[in-house]
Amino acid sequence: MGQNWVETETAGCDLGDVRLNRRLGAMLEALGERPGKSLPTAFQDWSNTKAAYRFFSNGNVSEDKILEGHFAASALRIQATDGPILILQDTTEFSFKRSAPEKIGFTKVSTGRKLKEGRYQKHAVCGLLMHASLAITSDGLPLGLTAAKFWSRAKFKGTAALKRKINPTRVPIEQKESMRWLDNLRLSTELAGAPERCVHVGDRESDIYELYCLAEELGTNFLVRSCVDRLAEDGATTIARVMAEVQSSGTHEVRFRDAQGKDHRAVLSVRHATMTVRPPIGKQRKYRHQDLQIIHAEEFDPPVGRAPVIWKLITNLPVATHADAVHKLEWYALRWKIETFFRTLKTGCRIEELRLATADRLANCIALCCVVAWRVSWLTMLSREAPEASPAAVFTEAERRMLELSTPDRKRQEPRNLDFYVRAVARLGGYLDRASDAPPGTTVIWRGFSRLADLVEGARIATPPPDTYG
Repeated sequence: MGQNWVETETAGCDLGDVRLNRRLGAMLEALGERPGKSLPTAFQDWSNTKAAYRFFSNGNVSEDKILEGHFAASALRIQATDGPILILQDTTEFSFKRSAPEKIGFTKVSTGRKLKEGRYQKHAVCGLLMHASLAITSDGLPLGLTAAKFWSRAKFKGTAALKRKINPTRVPIEQKESMRWLDNLRLSTELAGAPERCVHVGDRESDIYELYCLAEELGTNFLVRSCVDRLAEDGATTIARVMAEVQSSGTHEVRFRDAQGKDHRAVLSVRHATMTVRPPIGKQRKYRHQDLQIIHAEEFDPPVGRAPVIWKLITNLPVATHADAVHKLEWYALRWKIETFFRTLKTGCRIEELRLATADRLANCIALCCVVAWRVSWLTMLSREAPEASPAAVFTEAERRMLELSTPDRKRQEPRNLDFYVRAVARLGGYLDRASDAPPGTTVIWRGFSRLADLVEGARIATPPPDTYG
């Protein structure tokens, strides 16, 4: 991949040292050329690999400084687009096996095999958590990360044990891990610079009353999947009871794939209503009620062996008609884009195979890989949304030459646009490119980039300097 993209994603970075800034760009380019390879393979020799390890352990380097340039580039891409920007929020876990796990921290308590005395074996899982916000267009094109937070936990009691001691609705939001949802909403809204254009989309974990209030304060929008049957109207009823009396406004069909890749089709009955939603009893003095829109979509006749599709959404966006409700359901369906990003980061960049020993070093490396994973996701969607775009901004001349040479004869007559070269990369990654095949996905593209880097390097080595033979 060309150097231009590296300059774009690092232009806003300042690590306090010109040499560190230069090293950051070189490392990002190396990881971008060979996503998924081990650090020694990506950096090619011991000198560069040792320099990378020093970079990750440098006290002046942190994940937020590494991502600063990418955030700035994301803001520019947001400003260059029109229409609503969906900002997808979610959390993912990275698990590691270490002889000294306390240097990294823990993510959760896992239940293992059953012991002789009848109890189950439990152990704390070594790892890091990352909470990220990814900005996309309403067509699904990833514009980049707008916020990211990394953390781990000390050894802890299970959350169920904690809940028995204290009612979590009484704990101030500032003392909870769920504060990350509010932090990312605030940071992303400020970065985008146009709060009215932003729609913050989250799963059931983001159903936090304080998030509704913060969105109102900032003048921005949210669309989250509800997990709490909140008090509604005058406080004597709940959202579920009110919605039970609402008639269906129509149906909506969704198509999706399950974890095994099998295609499914579901017809949902859609109901929507506007109502007053009230804060939890323990917080009614601190927060005022909100007038929000509720959308419930439930599958008519689910097949045997599959759980029914049920979406319960809550939003401060206007929902006056069935078409409005369907529009919001389609936006929520785009939330899977951040899952694809996480999968690319974990599987494509093989984060959990990193051998770095401390949480800080791992977070620095993951931050760098986040930019690589975003780029693979962006290029995958860009080739679908704008196949006629010029490839020169994406591929160097040497890369284009190698891709042209690797293209089968029957394909060489096609226009040499962005789609042509992206498909060529995908074929290097195992994409069959048959007429009936879906467009290439992130997996074959990240594999293809690694092979492309080897082809370009091989061609460079095989081409003697001009004066070799006098």
